[in-house]
Amino acid sequence: MYKKLNTVIVKHPKDAFQSQEHLRNEWKKFNYINEPNFMKAQNEYEQFLSIMKEHVGQIEFLPVSERVGLDSLYAHDPVKFTKKGAIILKSGKKLRQPEAEVYKEFLQEKEIPILGELSGDAVADGGDLVWLDDRTLLIGRGYRTNDEAIRQIKEMTKDLVDECIVVQLPHDQGEEECLHLMSFISIVDENLAVVYSRLMPVFLRQMLIERGFQLIEVPDNEYGRLGCNVLALAPRVCVMAYGSPYTKEQLIEAGATVYEYEGNEISYLGTGGPTCLTCPVSRG
Repeated sequence: MYKKLNTVIVKHPKDAFQSQEHLRNEWKKFNYINEPNFMKAQNEYEQFLSIMKEHVGQIEFLPVSERVGLDSLYAHDPVKFTKKGAIILKSGKKLRQPEAEVYKEFLQEKEIPILGELSGDAVADGGDLVWLDDRTLLIGRGYRTNDEAIRQIKEMTKDLVDECIVVQLPHDQGEEECLHLMSFISIVDENLAVVYSRLMPVFLRQMLIERGFQLIEVPDNEYGRLGCNVLALAPRVCVMAYGSPYTKEQLIEAGATVYEYEGNEISYLGTGGPTCLTCPVSRG
């Protein structure tokens, strides 16, 4: 989650949002906070993309598709990458489930390896899978990821993972709101994590501290502005949306370089920060 980001998959808002009219018709259905501005969203994204281009060698863009909705902007969730390829997931949010098939076709076209695919009743979002290190996988069990998905993911990754730790997620704002494991933890170095401890199970917080992690604590007022959603471009080189000055300052004090982008339309309104906007294919 924190090594040098070499290849990433993203989706431009011009392809995810399509038009202002499309946004007007769809934003309530997808449970956005408000209707995003189509032009502003594209401008914000270009600012975000300029940061990515400085640090990431290869950026792949998902295509426009009539089969998927607004949330396809958040390219992280339909798949999760391992060292041996992608796991094709199936979202716990029914509106997002068609994204998996479109993503699979894209990966096949690009000849990007696929390790496996969820089947049957299994549902999971990429935001619930966190690589703590190369051989340790955390899986959030909540409204978006169920027990059958966890069983299948454990089976698919058994040769890649020494320790798979299931983290029970809280009800928090309820089934309709998106709470992922990555909603309250971002790994930005081998021993540095940005966290919102109020939502963390005690065992997880204690485990991180026991493993030598320094925890950057996000205050309540910045959690709502996605202050806990921090993407590592390399160890202690990270990007976050504007609006979390206290968290940013703590990161800088911890020796991190922090880039910011204006993210009201593309991040805040859809509750998806930079980790959600990006699907890391390879790091190292």
